[in-house]
Amino acid sequence: MRTRESETLLLLPLLPIFLVGIFPMLLFGLLGFLGISLFGILLICVGLSDGLNANNNFNQQVIVHGYANRANRPMRADLHSAVRFALVVDMIGAALVAIGLCGFFYFG
Repeated sequence: MRTRESETLLLLPLLPIFLVGIFPMLLFGLLGFLGISLFGILLICVGLSDGLNANNNFNQQVIVHGYANRANRPMRADLHSAVRFALVVDMIGAALVAIGLCGFFYFG
């Protein structure tokens, strides 16, 4: 037989996820389209920092270890995939900013 305490203890690890996720939901609810724009701006910042971090790691490896020869081409492919992912995040952020501004000016 299951007791009530075991079910409650199963939900306890999910409490931090709920507490962290409550702020963005309140932000969207209170700010509306401007909240979506703010989230898009934050995504653009994350994409730019991720792309710069990937370039920094690649340059550091090339300078320190000399990974410029043909045998270490996979590292260059990792750089391209990281920069591509950062570009996708930037485009999603720009789309959210555009949607938020259009919604704010059209409906607000």
